[in-house]
Amino acid sequence: MSQRLKLVIAYDGTLFAGWQSQSHRNTIQDHLERAFKRISGDSTRVHGAGRTDAGVHALAQCAHVEISSGKLTPQRWTAALNALLPPTIRVLRCQRVSDDFHARFSAKGKVYRYRIWSATVLPPLEYGRAWHISNPIDLSVIKSAATRFAGTHDFAEFAVNRGSQEKDTVRTIRSVIMRRRGPCLSIDFDGDGFLYKMVRLMVGSLVQRATGQLTIHDTAQKLGRGQIHQRRFAAPAHGLFLVRVRY
Repeated sequence: MSQRLKLVIAYDGTLFAGWQSQSHRNTIQDHLERAFKRISGDSTRVHGAGRTDAGVHALAQCAHVEISSGKLTPQRWTAALNALLPPTIRVLRCQRVSDDFHARFSAKGKVYRYRIWSATVLPPLEYGRAWHISNPIDLSVIKSAATRFAGTHDFAEFAVNRGSQEKDTVRTIRSVIMRRRGPCLSIDFDGDGFLYKMVRLMVGSLVQRATGQLTIHDTAQKLGRGQIHQRRFAAPAHGLFLVRVRY
């Protein structure tokens, strides 16, 4: 007999090569699977809600695993995993779920946050956690242009292929919310799904708009066109956070 566990995981992505397992074994998935094996003695596949890139952080990534029933309670699993994981990866919560729950396929949407620090000097504790833009940018322009992403569009222009062409590049962005606290600007994208590097390409285009490299007409024209232009700019990975996965 086995049981399925749902995990909510937070991590600082600075030192890791993203979520998905790789041959060098320094990804979030790799570290979690090693910890499960050390505890249970069994090889366990950890299924994530989505793949975050190298350098991207998560406040509440979601995953599920199949384990032999009766070994540990969910609370004991949380404590045991955190005792073995690097301090920059933490299991926040663990619970039993039904066998039909799937971290990726059961998800209804995700919220990503991108942080920009617009000031001459970046405080040391913000290093690796925000995109530092020392030159002045017009935040009102970013706010105006960001609203263009809300709704259902073909986001082919704001995606990078993972070695094969995406069959469906239409996504729905439920909301784009901007908050500013001093020099820190955060942009939250709530959507039903996101393509590879989609948020980073959207933010890159917003900053290009704010610095005069693109017009608002250029941004609008890219949506729904279904074509990929080669001259695109993705914002740095370290400013991006996976905030939550909605079920």
